[in-house]
Amino acid sequence: MINSCTHILGFPRIGKKRELKKALESYWKLEITQKQLLEVGKKICEENWKIQSESNLSFITVGDFSWYDHVLETSALLGVIPKRFLESDNKINIDTLFCMARGQSLNKKEHAACEMTKWFNTNYHYIVPEFSKNQNFQLTYNYFFEQIDHALSFNYKIKPVLLGPLTYLWLGKTKGDEFNKLNLIENLIPIYNEIFRKLKDNKIEWLQLDEPILALDLPNEWIKKFKFTYDNLNFHDIKILTTTYFGSISENINIINNLPVHGLHVDLCSAPQQIHSLIKNFDNQKTLSAGVVNGRNIWKSDYNKIIDQLNILKQSFSKNLWIGSSCSLIHSPVDLESEQKLDPEIKNWLSFAKQKTIEIKSIEIIFNKKNGYEKNLQQNKFDIQSRLISKKVINPSVKKRISDINPKFYHRDSNYEERSIKQKNLFHLPLFPTTTIGSFPQTQNIRELRKKLKEGSISNELYTQQIKEHIKECITIQENLELDVLVHGEAERNDMVEYFAEFMNGFIFTSQGWVQSYGSRCVKPPIIYGDVFRAKAITVEWAKYSQSLTNKPVKGMLTGPVTILSWSFVRDDQPTKETALQISLALRDEVLDLEKAGIKIIQIDEPAFREALPLQKKDWEEYLSWSVKCFKIASCGVEDSTQIHTHMCYSEFNDIIHAIANLDADVITLECSRSNMELLQAFENFSYPNEIGPGIYDIHSPLIPNTNFIVMQLEKALQFIPKERLWINPDCGLKTRNWPEVSKALKNMTEAAKNLRRQFYNNSNHF
Repeated sequence: MINSCTHILGFPRIGKKRELKKALESYWKLEITQKQLLEVGKKICEENWKIQSESNLSFITVGDFSWYDHVLETSALLGVIPKRFLESDNKINIDTLFCMARGQSLNKKEHAACEMTKWFNTNYHYIVPEFSKNQNFQLTYNYFFEQIDHALSFNYKIKPVLLGPLTYLWLGKTKGDEFNKLNLIENLIPIYNEIFRKLKDNKIEWLQLDEPILALDLPNEWIKKFKFTYDNLNFHDIKILTTTYFGSISENINIINNLPVHGLHVDLCSAPQQIHSLIKNFDNQKTLSAGVVNGRNIWKSDYNKIIDQLNILKQSFSKNLWIGSSCSLIHSPVDLESEQKLDPEIKNWLSFAKQKTIEIKSIEIIFNKKNGYEKNLQQNKFDIQSRLISKKVINPSVKKRISDINPKFYHRDSNYEERSIKQKNLFHLPLFPTTTIGSFPQTQNIRELRKKLKEGSISNELYTQQIKEHIKECITIQENLELDVLVHGEAERNDMVEYFAEFMNGFIFTSQGWVQSYGSRCVKPPIIYGDVFRAKAITVEWAKYSQSLTNKPVKGMLTGPVTILSWSFVRDDQPTKETALQISLALRDEVLDLEKAGIKIIQIDEPAFREALPLQKKDWEEYLSWSVKCFKIASCGVEDSTQIHTHMCYSEFNDIIHAIANLDADVITLECSRSNMELLQAFENFSYPNEIGPGIYDIHSPLIPNTNFIVMQLEKALQFIPKERLWINPDCGLKTRNWPEVSKALKNMTEAAKNLRRQFYNNSNHF
């Protein structure tokens, strides 16, 4: 028997019934006090620790809870608070965090919120740290240590988790004077040393120090700085587990070996191939933590497969081989036991965060052949096999359709230049056409209607009638605001992925499978368990009705194949590419039906297009090849006069702008506002060939932009985008806002468009 410690890298922080979401939103509405909010967070932490303790894990992971986002929490801990959020007393508290994330909070002045972007290649969003040239780091926010004290009061053996110094710097952006943010590491090291000292005072044995950037293609200067940084960190005799995830660290194994740390955690779910590199190159006198239980998907672990991996590693790391989750479990729903209505057969194939903690311990028991391991192994083998042979999974007609795909499926009849002439002649849109991204406020009344329909307390006929009234009102408001291209507002939709998945075979849905996206925003990803096809038309009747209400064009609104794939829990029994192709064919059917119904502008949203990009560039070409083809399969069957739009948000797009152009959408709208139109720099060296709508105000903040601000944003855009190809729109959908905010903001946006048109027509040389 070997020393196999068991642990996880983090647990969902939203609560089993989304207690955190509800408490946050109540607090922001002044419905509960800060004391009541803090009590909710305390209870969630206690429940999370209890789950880990009852699963008999060797360590209880602590410090993974945050009120909005763990990167934001780290910024507060290290004193990285932009000056606009500091008040005269310079005190940092929970309201400071909310103001940074949302632009407003209780008893705080309103300011532009900090930028938000995707956490590596996940659908989780983090608040981007803002660094100034003379950044002053200091311990200013004590919540991290309060969590530790709280956990220790239960006599748990704990393992705190902290974002590593170099990963933290990598995730941030410089503001003001241009400088190399890496130079800030010398100012940051003493603060981390102070943290280590305080942890030592608490008799902490192991610290999980997350450095996931070690799975990236790092510049040489960053690689070199790891040795300098860690040589200058004083761990005060605390053992450090350097934690990586989401990819392979094989390219950086030599620099990791030279770090004065005591262990390394690797993600063997996303990159199982790195096992051989670890055996060959990693110091076997150090602890190796094997991330073998997938923290990003919901399928039961295959114990036989994992034991094979561990047996290979045991040959080199028999002294200290740990067993853990591949990454934090914040990407998984909390507890499968909450699901009472799932198909029993499919439910038996699943594992949520709580179940994954049990799996980790079960794997350790089987690996060390402890009492009862044979029964555990046999039951798992039966569960895995039942899924592989189930008739619910395979559909021969879908397989046949995939084999029939040919190059004609992903090419339009004409190029953009020819198409744009036909589209301009059809739509007669003004210069700088205005539109929105798709969704409008999901009011309490709308949510209640959906709930009543689901419960069966109202008929489908009554539901349809009342939703049509909401659509009619939405169209009227847009016409009064003088928008040029309208949307129907998506009143009938719950989530942009779940809604479409409900009309496709091969998906199943949970009732409580919520996962945090950011702050109080939670999503409930569908589960793709089998071959996918469209059972019937999804949006056509709603689109036809909406278009009948106005002479202005109304966009048909669809979610793209890569986003449906990325924001679902995907089957792992076939290549991801094949599942994506199945979804793209289902969407192609919907696009063609919309066109037949007279919908001449169709938007296919792909906000996950960049997010799903592999972390290492050597893997980009393969992904971009099939993902671009999937979008084209969905969109390229239409006539030249039908205008295809797409939308992308909250990712860094500059490095794949060529691939985005290859999508050949007639119009693309991109999120630009929180980064101060930074994305536009991509067009300095690349002339984007089609039409672009750079999102010119941030819809995730309740702040309302004035007309002058919007004009300034547009003038920045006009430095890079020809006026004939510039659209004006918010940076994302308006689902989470309320009507007064939306109406004021869009009124200012359309006024800005008018001002810009007047400037152009009054002075044709202005641009």
